[in-house]
Amino acid sequence: MVKLSRSKLYLALSLMLAVVLCGTLGYRYISDYTWIDALYMTIITMATVGFKEVHPLDDTAKIFTVFLIVASVFILGFAISVLTEYVLGRNSMQLLKKKRVKKKIKNLSDHVIVCGFGRNGMQAAERLKAYKRPFVVIERQREIIERYEEEVLFVEGDANDDEVLIEAGIDHAQFLIVALPDDAANLFVVLSARQLNQKLFIISRASLVNSQKKLLLAGANKVIMPDKIGGDHMASLVVMPDLITFMDKLSVEGEHTTNLEEVHIEDFADQVDCSTLRDLDLRRRTGCTIIGYIAPDGEYIINPEADFNLAPKSKLIVLGRPEQIRKLNEMFHIA
Repeated sequence: MVKLSRSKLYLALSLMLAVVLCGTLGYRYISDYTWIDALYMTIITMATVGFKEVHPLDDTAKIFTVFLIVASVFILGFAISVLTEYVLGRNSMQLLKKKRVKKKIKNLSDHVIVCGFGRNGMQAAERLKAYKRPFVVIERQREIIERYEEEVLFVEGDANDDEVLIEAGIDHAQFLIVALPDDAANLFVVLSARQLNQKLFIISRASLVNSQKKLLLAGANKVIMPDKIGGDHMASLVVMPDLITFMDKLSVEGEHTTNLEEVHIEDFADQVDCSTLRDLDLRRRTGCTIIGYIAPDGEYIINPEADFNLAPKSKLIVLGRPEQIRKLNEMFHIA
């Protein structure tokens, strides 16, 4: 609909320019006006403002003026109707899009809210999309929204505004990623979000070291410093380049390239005995190797032994080739 209105708008503008051109040429060669006088005469004739002619018109020029007035009335009427249709059509489309977005967000549960669609926010969105995790992006810049709105679910507004957070479904969201470029703005968003949802898991970006503690006190569960991570990574490439390159190869970008997987013990509980890692025997069943264990209290254990006792509500970190990870997910019906 919008594309059709836009093409009609271009047609109306082209017709108006054609009338101006024809009128200017007509007065220039029929009445021997100067180019400025011919253009002026054409415009006042099309606008029907009733100004006096630049010079008296002969009969030929009068007949030409009559045809110019008639053509101008029809074309201007057509242009006004097309312009009105285009403006109303765009407004209607925007309203429909907003209603559609609100309906989609209302139907989401345990989704992720990303505040800011800059470099870090865009990377987070790409990773979430690869994992097929539902997410909503809060962004205030209209041009960014228009560029990516076919790919991403957006809420237009300032993430510092509680109403915008509520519109993004913060009351039934599970995670919040605060990726604004300003630490003070991130701090304000974390404070607001924690007040609106006490159970929300909040991950915030920070640029300054002294902002990290403030964000944690404000309610953030994790604080990430992209600049520090980047510097550490570059230094590690100098000290142990092969190891870091190998770790970079451990892709976790999507279902077809995943090498690492986080699995809940409950995913195995109804299907096999999972008292110990030996009982699971994932290496024989799927080819995957268990490289880490996360206790219910959050304690991390690297490379646990085969006889390690598994507690309810704990998690396993599993390493494998993409086909082995897929076999694991299919065998134990892991979503």
